[in-house]
Amino acid sequence: MRVFVVIPARYASSRLPGKPLKIIAGKPMIQHVCERAHASNADEVVVATDDARIEAVCREFGATVAMTDSSHVSGTDRIAEVAERSGWDEQDVVINVQGDEPLIPPSAIAQVGGLLVNEPRAQMATLGTPIHDLDDFLNPNVVKAVMAESGRALYFSRAPVPWHRDGAAEGIASQSIYEGALRHIGLYAYRVGALQTLARSAPCLLEQYEQLEQLRALWCGMWIQMDIATETPPVGVDTEHDLERIRSLLEGQPGSHQAGEGEE
Repeated sequence: MRVFVVIPARYASSRLPGKPLKIIAGKPMIQHVCERAHASNADEVVVATDDARIEAVCREFGATVAMTDSSHVSGTDRIAEVAERSGWDEQDVVINVQGDEPLIPPSAIAQVGGLLVNEPRAQMATLGTPIHDLDDFLNPNVVKAVMAESGRALYFSRAPVPWHRDGAAEGIASQSIYEGALRHIGLYAYRVGALQTLARSAPCLLEQYEQLEQLRALWCGMWIQMDIATETPPVGVDTEHDLERIRSLLEGQPGSHQAGEGEE
């Protein structure tokens, strides 16, 4: 069984066009992500893109690049194309690392891949972290995960789950108990066979209601293994404000240097 990391990267972004090529501490963002993926000790790291500008920059710093179809609607579909074209075995593990997470801990990548290595019955794996704030528990933009004692995922929701019946006598806003609630971390590992099944499957009702792609896997009866992240990944880069925040963190580290935007 081999473990691969595939990094889907697209140039188009409504809030921050060209973000994989934004320069942070002298390097394009996608290079930071690749370096962290390599540090996870995966057998191979591949950037999956449909944009020639991203391909050119990645090849400049020595990354392996797979050019994929421009019609893909999700990173999952893009990764599935790479796996199929590469001829990877159905039991091999593919980890989806987003190209806009330059601070993702290599330990988190290794941890989520290890869940499938250690649980042969699981088809997917992901991570969670405890919720320590009531606002996060009630916030629909914070995805919650519910898992069994074994670590098998039971459900994912934007709703505040699990809901403590006796903690909200006066309605949702009065809830005061959220002990045991988990925030889902959107880092996924797939067995290649399961990945291909998901890519061929239509979105299910739960997925459409919640706008959470992982619900398609549960709908199809897949086993998703979960664990509490030993190192929680920080929020990725979606906006210019996020970019400046990451720059301030990385550009103050030893060995970094300033550079212009450098995007093509």
